[in-house]
Amino acid sequence: MRLRTLFCATLACPLALIAGQGQTATAASDIPHLRKQGTATQLIVDGKPFLALAGELRNNSATSIEYIRPIWPKIVQSKLNTVLTGVSWAQIEPAEGKFDFSVLDAVIRDARTHNLRLVLLWFATWKNGLSSYPPDWVKRDFERFPRAQMVGDNTPWPVFGAPRTPVTGPLSIELLSPFGDATRDADARALAAMMRHIKAVDGQQHTVIMIQVENEVGMQGDTRDRSPLANKAFEGPVPKELTDYLQQHKETLIPVLGRIWGAAGFRTSGTWEEVFGRGRPTDEIFMAWYFARYVNRVVEAGKAEYPIPMITNCPQEGFGTALAPLRGGGQSGGPMPDAMDVWRAGAPRIDLFAADIYSPDFVGFCARYAQSGNPLFIAETGGGQDLTGEALYVFGRHDAMAFSPFGIDNMVGKDPDQFGYDLVSQLAPLILKHQGDGTMSAVLLGPSDPPRKVAVGNYTLLVGASSRPRPAAPGGAPSPQPAQPPAAAIFIAAGPDEYFAAGSGVSVVFSPNTPGPPLAGLATVEEGKFVDGRWVPGRRLAGDDDAQGQSLTLRTMGIQRFTLYRFR
Repeated sequence: MRLRTLFCATLACPLALIAGQGQTATAASDIPHLRKQGTATQLIVDGKPFLALAGELRNNSATSIEYIRPIWPKIVQSKLNTVLTGVSWAQIEPAEGKFDFSVLDAVIRDARTHNLRLVLLWFATWKNGLSSYPPDWVKRDFERFPRAQMVGDNTPWPVFGAPRTPVTGPLSIELLSPFGDATRDADARALAAMMRHIKAVDGQQHTVIMIQVENEVGMQGDTRDRSPLANKAFEGPVPKELTDYLQQHKETLIPVLGRIWGAAGFRTSGTWEEVFGRGRPTDEIFMAWYFARYVNRVVEAGKAEYPIPMITNCPQEGFGTALAPLRGGGQSGGPMPDAMDVWRAGAPRIDLFAADIYSPDFVGFCARYAQSGNPLFIAETGGGQDLTGEALYVFGRHDAMAFSPFGIDNMVGKDPDQFGYDLVSQLAPLILKHQGDGTMSAVLLGPSDPPRKVAVGNYTLLVGASSRPRPAAPGGAPSPQPAQPPAAAIFIAAGPDEYFAAGSGVSVVFSPNTPGPPLAGLATVEEGKFVDGRWVPGRRLAGDDDAQGQSLTLRTMGIQRFTLYRFR
């Protein structure tokens, strides 16, 4: 448990009751923030780099203290250090200008008691491409807070199997339009009030380390908003702020965006269709700009009160992804990889674009979200995958600052190490030390993937999948071959010829990449673990276990330390 002194401006504040349960108060200026280390961006908490071994609760778990209270100990048992959880605008502002932070205070208090950090997900105007979390007073006033409209062949999501009714004209949907200034300002005021409150009750303790503003912003069912306000903007000129950004970053734009703009002649003025051409990508760029401008205003209001890092997230789409009929994926206008530059131009106060990755192509989507300097933050991923291998991969290959499976309240308590966070937490000091300096990498290999080459320190590693032990069936007969999880490993060069590796299912051979003798062999290989940051060796391996000094093999999930030597 962290020992801190709690300051609360209001004596009636519920968190005042737990004064003294946090750590000694740090300077007010030492709030969570981002900092560059080499090519990496790190999250700094209490003055030190922080690796978020996280998990996201289901959408509404933290709206009831009684519901979530028995889950906290299970989260701790699973070795998480961070929880992502939603905060409902409707719950904290049930009447306009009247705020109720009692449930949020209890969530912060309980997380702090269990020595956990929080990333709060601001479920406000938008959640998964729709608007189900605004307060009733917003939903009912459709004149002041206008809805988006759609046309086309898509139809509303049927309820309880009711037949779909074809859409023949503009249809208002349960999605608040980004062209509603009153909606934007109300959202901004609410976030500002929440951040002001968090600063008062947590500004010394830093239980809350980051805010995700909105969730999976985008429009479902159509490529763009067809409301009168949106149509007027679409027929008008592309804002100069966007065209200026495109000109200034022409050589480094996201490739897909650069090709779309180039195909229309790299124009720097005109209507949306004149600058970007006719077609769906232009609709999506248009929506991305106006969603970004809206969210940027909300972020500005929040940071004016308490400027901890603020992010957005997006499902794993790109320009041209099939749209879903008001349900699920296929959203237009969100901060997806293809649209990152549009969002950077429109929302410069956002610190990074987080990834929600549920695709089998986990490696490919990690690379897309990590392009052009965007720090990799896995806000959501599926629970049925090889979480340990994926966690090792994102931290080792992409210097990620967070890895967060979704729905952990349904996962924790079954296998205390199903996320592999015990292993990752042992390595965390090494990972944080070596982020961004070229001395760390990782691989994630599917069953049919060829070997991969990765350069780590003074050596190039050729990493391939290896066979893993098969458990015997009852009676000693060979068991059916189970589906193998991906082969995964992280490699860290702790010195010129000293390495640590962790993972399973891989074999590695080494070749020097600096001047000197051309051949490399394994000198010392030992299993082991880190205890309180100190390496504790276990078995020493040689002979059959390292192919007579020719290759390193990680069969079952664990850590090995090894040294290399060179010869001719």
